[in-house]
Amino acid sequence: MQPMTVQEIAAAAKGVWKNPRADAPVVSAVSTDSRRVQSGCLFIPWVGERFDGHDFIGQALEAGAAGCLCARLPSTLRPDKFYIQVPDTRLALRDLASACRDRFPIPFVQITGSVGKTTTKEMISAVLGARLRVYKTPENFNNDIGTPLTLLGLAPEHQAAVIETGMNHFGEIRYLGEMVRPDIAVISNIGDAHVEFLGSREGILRAKCEILENLKPEGLLVLNGDDALLDTVHAPFRTVRCGQSEQCQVRITELSDHGVEGITCAVTTEKDVYRLTIPAPGEHMAYSASMAVAVAEELGLSREEIVRGVADYRPAGSRMRVVRLGSQRVILDDCYNANPQSVTAALEVLAKTERGRRVAVLGDMGELGDLTEQAHYNMGALAAMLGVDLVVAIGKKAARIADGAVESGGDAVHFATKEEALPEVRAQLGPDTAMLVKASHAMRFDWLVEQLEESL
Repeated sequence: MQPMTVQEIAAAAKGVWKNPRADAPVVSAVSTDSRRVQSGCLFIPWVGERFDGHDFIGQALEAGAAGCLCARLPSTLRPDKFYIQVPDTRLALRDLASACRDRFPIPFVQITGSVGKTTTKEMISAVLGARLRVYKTPENFNNDIGTPLTLLGLAPEHQAAVIETGMNHFGEIRYLGEMVRPDIAVISNIGDAHVEFLGSREGILRAKCEILENLKPEGLLVLNGDDALLDTVHAPFRTVRCGQSEQCQVRITELSDHGVEGITCAVTTEKDVYRLTIPAPGEHMAYSASMAVAVAEELGLSREEIVRGVADYRPAGSRMRVVRLGSQRVILDDCYNANPQSVTAALEVLAKTERGRRVAVLGDMGELGDLTEQAHYNMGALAAMLGVDLVVAIGKKAARIADGAVESGGDAVHFATKEEALPEVRAQLGPDTAMLVKASHAMRFDWLVEQLEESL
């Protein structure tokens, strides 16, 4: 966080400094967790469904916080600390982050979508990083806490910001966009993720399109041009569609899949032709790369910089991370999250992986509402149709994955928990085997991958 005086914090957060004094400190860090307080920071108590951070103000100040924002003042105010009273700490954090964002006259790219938000963020960041010092959303800091904390981390050396924003309810992308106020807005696709809360894919489209409400009038909108629902979006902004369809202004051609080694393709724009080598598996990676090309051209990068930036892409976390083991064994670690679209893409990568045996370890997918049973069944059926040798289905919902695989002519086993499944998963990762591991984040399949790596 750029240093701010207590007066500046109070003004930005629309609060009242309750115990003003002449020697108040300058603050350069923020914490919403009393267990992770930095000395001299501003503590902002978060109010959740089952906790209230106001109960930990004393603990945070004792740990070294210089002061706090609070909607509920403690009964006693310490004279050596400052207290700024606000109506709502969540909104105060948003306003503080928005004020911080205003200090940086650099291009801001905001990304949303049902699938591939983080991949697209990492790809755009890699490409822009060929010339610029890029600040990007760390890890999965893409919600109403993570996004403002991300913006508060901006520093003078940054020349561009790439901000990922997620949601599962209406109004969330609007709320986050009020802080980011992008120069470039990117929507990767519209899928079934969060349909439980949004009612339909059309509802998901409306929620994602809230990103347009804070896009600057002179800004650029970048869309997946092969997404049927996004094809219905006609906004009063300069718009670039990226994909393989003929109507796309940034068009993907000559797409070649090299399995776990990655893909190659050509991306053609009105300005140039880019022959790209993408060091990550899956034809879907071409979409993230084409969107990165559109963003990079908008910001004036050269052909050489764009091509080099794409080649420098590295996946973040467990997002189709290729783990190579001895005896020609490979794990496709794609267990960060899962929905029907991302599982489909991952199964296609597995099917194209050149190994003697292919095993899919699949777990529950969340937030699918009425689509839950059919979506899980379809994933098992798809695995069988793609020739996957064995499906190991884990979780209550995943029982339908096993049903879909078996009833479509494939082979499957089902376990209630990952702990119960581990011995079988280990046994199936034999020589010359490719194993996909994928489920919704709540299943914590990263534990399975860790166990496999440690034992093999």
